[in-house]
Amino acid sequence: MTPFTTLAGIAAPLPLVNVDTDMIIPKQYLKTIERTGLGRGLFDEMRYREDGAENPDFVLNRPAYRKAEILVAGDNFGCGSSREHAPWALLDFGIRCVIAPSFADIFYNNCFKNGILPIALPQDQVDLLMDDAERGANATLTVDLEAQTIQGPDGGTIPFEIDPWRRHCLLNGLDDIGLTLEKADRIDAFEKEAAQARPWV
Repeated sequence: MTPFTTLAGIAAPLPLVNVDTDMIIPKQYLKTIERTGLGRGLFDEMRYREDGAENPDFVLNRPAYRKAEILVAGDNFGCGSSREHAPWALLDFGIRCVIAPSFADIFYNNCFKNGILPIALPQDQVDLLMDDAERGANATLTVDLEAQTIQGPDGGTIPFEIDPWRRHCLLNGLDDIGLTLEKADRIDAFEKEAAQARPWV
């Protein structure tokens, strides 16, 4: 997993509440277990028209936001089903951070396991960042996970808090597999001892 340290990127505004996981990545994309290629289906029903053409009114289709790496969203982001394809699709598109007043629990946990930083802030602070994000190509935010701050385009800073263990894992690029591999020496030693003690197994 790619470590998350400091991210300076364009923030896209998505001022919608209750954006569920089916809106993030519709069910027809769930046939794959691959984590790549899902960016094409991100927000499918809002990004594309019935004929498959792009909807020019959708924020991520606008020229200023096509390479957005941060999403500023409304309350209860990621509600609905527990599909892990939702953070996969965000990450594959290029979104590394989502800022909202609140998140659905399972989606929130899945973000950390896939290298995305979800930041929950009070509504008034999200409103300020949403206003920053509306600036188009000038909508650059800097998210510093080490310092736990978000800096706006005008230099204003908003602090945020993340659970220390989750922060450690993101800073070091550790998912569940990475955490297990940190103990590889102890696992190998245990297996050797077990093989000597029970050679018949």
